[in-house]
Amino acid sequence: METIVRIVAHLLLLVALAPLLQGVTNKTKAWFAGRKGAPVLQPYFDLAKLLRKELVLGRPSTAVLHAGPVVGVAAPLVACLLVPFGGLPAPLSFSGDLLLFVYLFGLARFCTASSALDTGSSFEGMGAAREVTFSCLAEPTVLFCLLVLARFALAPAALAPAAVANAAPLSLNALLGPHLAGLWNGAAAFPLGLVAVCLFVVLLAENSRIPFDDPTTHLELTMIHEVMVLDHGGAELGLVLYGAAMKLLVLGALLLGVLPAPSTGSALLDGLVFAALLAALAALVGVTESVMARLRLTRVPQVLIGTSLLSVIALVLVLR
Repeated sequence: METIVRIVAHLLLLVALAPLLQGVTNKTKAWFAGRKGAPVLQPYFDLAKLLRKELVLGRPSTAVLHAGPVVGVAAPLVACLLVPFGGLPAPLSFSGDLLLFVYLFGLARFCTASSALDTGSSFEGMGAAREVTFSCLAEPTVLFCLLVLARFALAPAALAPAAVANAAPLSLNALLGPHLAGLWNGAAAFPLGLVAVCLFVVLLAENSRIPFDDPTTHLELTMIHEVMVLDHGGAELGLVLYGAAMKLLVLGALLLGVLPAPSTGSALLDGLVFAALLAALAALVGVTESVMARLRLTRVPQVLIGTSLLSVIALVLVLR
């Protein structure tokens, strides 16, 4: 019964808060630009409008086109059950679930790229090639960061063993949790800081945010993610946007799990604290997009490779 309650709580937080993060980011960017901007709840209105619209398909497209939006929503729904939401433990936890977490988003990316190729559009094929290339550079960063956290979780003598005793070995419940808060006051603060920076960069890259991509651009020659969904419309476009919002929330939860956060011991209060921290993270994304320009496409691989090297340095520091 307790597991069912946790599953429902995670799914409700994900479904209810995901569009709100987009609204907070857009409002922050509008404030920096000196504009009033759209309401914070505008993403909810946009999704409701898209879900009511009729679906129009191109002639060359097949059933593969529909797989991208569906899997793009299903992947973060499953992934959220593997990640602790602040003080709320993950409802599904088993040894090695961190690999499933990474490959769930890889599956969603594969289906999205396949949907783009299914349209027969050269522009969408170009965007799919860029998406896959950049993702190949971002995934190692996530894996190395998780290895750093796994090293801390496998050293219980130094990390308050009671904090991870009830979690499955090498699970995200064991890697992320209150036991990391005490490490920020010691020698582990530097590698943990590198992990946090790397995960934030990956969050921007995986969610097609500036400086890697501009979700508001309409120039196909420079678009990455948005160009892959040009043939989607109506309810399917709504699913694409909803899946992107949920992906931002889940990756944000992974980042917040590394940072020191208060734990009240109350599920309700922990959920409210987690929601507030997510809103702050969304605002930080808006600030980043407001103070930085988009990188040239040739610079994006260099930044992602540099992030991978930083994660390797963090791993070396904790293994020495």
